[in-house]
Amino acid sequence: MSHEHLGEQIARHMDADGIVDTLIPRLTLVRWSQPGEPVHMLQRPALCIIAQGAKQVMMGDAVIAYGPASYLVASLDLPITGTVTQADGDSPYLCFCLYLEPAMLSDIALALPAAAAAVEEGRALSLHPITPELLDAASRLTGLLGQPDSAALLAPLVERELLLRLMMGPSGGLLRAIANGDSRTGQIARAIRWLKAHYREPFSGPVLADLAGMSLSSFHDHFRRATAMTPLQYQKQLRLQQARQMMLAERIDAAEAGYQVGYDSPSQFSREYRRLFGAPPQRDVGRLRAMPNRALAI
Repeated sequence: MSHEHLGEQIARHMDADGIVDTLIPRLTLVRWSQPGEPVHMLQRPALCIIAQGAKQVMMGDAVIAYGPASYLVASLDLPITGTVTQADGDSPYLCFCLYLEPAMLSDIALALPAAAAAVEEGRALSLHPITPELLDAASRLTGLLGQPDSAALLAPLVERELLLRLMMGPSGGLLRAIANGDSRTGQIARAIRWLKAHYREPFSGPVLADLAGMSLSSFHDHFRRATAMTPLQYQKQLRLQQARQMMLAERIDAAEAGYQVGYDSPSQFSREYRRLFGAPPQRDVGRLRAMPNRALAI
C-alpha cells in the first residue's frame, strides 16, 4: 500500500482545508493547501501519518521535521507548535491522526509476549520509519469512512490491528509505556493531568514529584527528558494558549485573560505572551481574527 492511496482516502473526505473529527472514534483527518504559520496547540497522545506534504513540530527546545517517510507518536499531552512546511493547491498537506486509547493499548499489551528488555522511555514525541503494513492498515481504516454501515463493526478491528503493528515495531516501547500507568510515562502523565486541571494555580515541585511517585531530582529529569521543558515552562505554555483562546472566543482583553489564567502582573503576561506567539496580545489576536481560514490545529 502507498502514501498515494492513503492520500486519496483522506482527500475523498476533505474537500476543504481544516481538521475533521470523523465518524470513527479517535480518527481525525487534516488538510491544508499552503505552508502555514506556526500553530500552537495541546497535542494529545496520538499516531500521526503524513500522506502528503511535510511539517515541523516544536516541543520546548526540541524540533522535529517529518514527512511521509516516517510516522510520529506522541505519548503524553504536550504543548507544541506545529507548522505545515510543504503544501500547495495541487498537492495539499494531508494527515491521518489516530488518538491513542490507553485502555485499548493495555488490552493489546496483555496479549503480547513480555518485552525482552526494559522499555527505554525518552522523549514523548518520536519518529519512526513508516512500513507498508502500517500504511495499509491506516488506508483501510480511513476507507471505512465511506462505508458507515460497516465502520461500526470493522473499524475497531482495523484500529486494533494498526495498534498491534505499532506495538510490535520500533515504537512498541512507547505504546507499552502509555498502557502502563506505573511506567515513567505513566508517572509523568499523572503530574501532567494535575498541571492541566490546576494550570491557574502555583505549584510545588515536591508535591508534583510526590504525585508522580518520584524523587524531586528524578521527576525533574524525567519530565524534561519527556517534554523538552520544565514543569514551570509546561504550565506557562498551558496558561498562554488558554489565554489566547479566551481572547479569541470570549473577546476579553489581555489584562482580564492574563488574570483568569493565573498572572498577577499584566506586563509579565504581555511579555511572556509576546515571547511565545511573536506579538503582543492585542496585535496577535487582531491578526488572527482577520484570518477566517486560519488553522486551529494540524
